[in-house]
Amino acid sequence: MGKRILFLGAAPTQVPPLHYARAQGHYIITCDYLPDNPGHKLADEWHNVSTTDKDAVLELAKQLKIDGIVAYASDPAAPTAAYVAEKMGLPGNPYQSVLTLARKDLFRAFLKEHGFNVPRSQSFYDREEARVWLSEIGLPAFIKPVDSSGSKGVTKLTNASEFDKAFDHALNYSREKLVVVEQQIVRTRYQVAGDGFIVDGKLVFRSWADEHFDKLCNGLVPIGQTFPTSHPKPWLEVAHAESQRLLSLLGMKTGALNFDYVFDESGNFYFLELGPRNGGCLIPEVIRYATGIDLIKYTVDAAVGIPCHALKMEPAKGFWSSYMVHSLEDGVFKELWLSDRVQTKIVEQDIYVKPGDKVRKYLGSNDTLGTMILKFEDLNEMLEMVDNMENDIRVQVE
Repeated sequence: MGKRILFLGAAPTQVPPLHYARAQGHYIITCDYLPDNPGHKLADEWHNVSTTDKDAVLELAKQLKIDGIVAYASDPAAPTAAYVAEKMGLPGNPYQSVLTLARKDLFRAFLKEHGFNVPRSQSFYDREEARVWLSEIGLPAFIKPVDSSGSKGVTKLTNASEFDKAFDHALNYSREKLVVVEQQIVRTRYQVAGDGFIVDGKLVFRSWADEHFDKLCNGLVPIGQTFPTSHPKPWLEVAHAESQRLLSLLGMKTGALNFDYVFDESGNFYFLELGPRNGGCLIPEVIRYATGIDLIKYTVDAAVGIPCHALKMEPAKGFWSSYMVHSLEDGVFKELWLSDRVQTKIVEQDIYVKPGDKVRKYLGSNDTLGTMILKFEDLNEMLEMVDNMENDIRVQVE
């Protein structure tokens, strides 16, 4: 018997769970404020309600008598889903815990309070107070909104004279109008990304990747993740233990997680984010290729209370990557140039633009022009190609 499931958001990246839910015979309801989003076409009904308006979504959910709620690959919608689930007694995680994970200021304060490694970081409504704090922690520093996702509104500040511009940029992407000013951790090796899943409070599965950025555009927005991560196993065991400690302290129960963390030059572990939701950037899809584990299925099942006890750790087999097709400059899209060698690596590709479309320089996940999943022969080939992808994939604009 199908269940009535409310999906928060219907963007291209949020379509995979809709396909799974449809295949299971569930009744699909989507909501967001963008009527043209493709997920609405897969729904049995859709509603023009902002996914961040938690009380409006709760009203809608009550009227529709839903059995479950899903915020897939969306940081801003995750607290809303938890709030509705808590108010209606549906499967989900504690609202306050999800809010803590989703908001950078609350997350940093929680980490500090419980003795995790944490960069010096404070949040400000007031620009001048933020400026004083910046002079205290020094440069380089990150200026970012407390509540955006997809690296939108983030600046790596290396010159104090650019502070006002960075503060305004962060404000522009913050609903709360609250800006984080944070010391940069000097990391060793790659930043680590990937997804995991908790069942009954235990981190039963995680698949971690090296995260790649494009040094030719802004260097802050991920362009791809390569599985498996190249980090040493003992470091990953520390990351697992610290993740479990954090999830236990927060009383998280069941559901998907998206990781971002680094190790500093001394090998100390630092959380950047632990999102209470699936990752974007095709992370769940690549994990399905690499491990055979379908986190999209488990996310939908968990939302309607179907037990997820079959889920267990599986290592990545082979060498897999996601890739975000992007432009290095503003202009009009002409064509996508692919080298001969990369064409043999592409397993899936989905290009959102056609010749004549306006494209923007890649400054946030909202500037993605398409996605790919690639398979490589070995770790070295994968890292070398993804780190220098301009040699193999180029968006040509005029």
